[in-house]
Amino acid sequence: MPVTEMDTRQTILDTAQRIMAQKGFASVGLTQVLTQAGVPKGSFYYYFSSKDAFGEAMMKNYFSVYLTNMDRIFAEPGRSSGERLMDYWQHFYNTQVVDECQGRCLVVKLAAEVTDLSESMRAALKEGTTAIIDRIERMIVSGRADGSLSIEGTPRTTAEALYDAWLGASLMAKIHRSPDSLDRAMTITRQHLHL
Repeated sequence: MPVTEMDTRQTILDTAQRIMAQKGFASVGLTQVLTQAGVPKGSFYYYFSSKDAFGEAMMKNYFSVYLTNMDRIFAEPGRSSGERLMDYWQHFYNTQVVDECQGRCLVVKLAAEVTDLSESMRAALKEGTTAIIDRIERMIVSGRADGSLSIEGTPRTTAEALYDAWLGASLMAKIHRSPDSLDRAMTITRQHLHL
């Protein structure tokens, strides 16, 4: 089967995401990405107008996959909204404890680095994280409606606070190479949702 332009573009994005999840954005050269992707070096600008545009596309691709996975977890039949929300947090936990708590979350890995380097990547991060928080908020609203969870504040504030806590816990897990902060985030989440 012939390789299409979209396949090549996607291969570049997937390869970059894998490398940058370990090394960051600024420390990874385009040559390294293209070599590992098996794409000729001269063809990068055919697919992306600049490294910034490439970074933005990589972040949007990451969030597209992430949000699809969230939607799959939240659509799981036969489970209350509270259970499905906790399934999401367990999935988040599991992805962050791999490789001595070095995780796979590009938000954790790149946020502080790229928000000062690239306005377009910062905007992609903002759009993606807002979409995550929107979904968490909807699950909290649904959980209140089906009686599977309760909260003290508003659904939006609770969703933001929980996501903030998990991002911070992920960063601390990377620093300490220990899941202790993620364990605390799970406990705090259960407390906030009265589960």
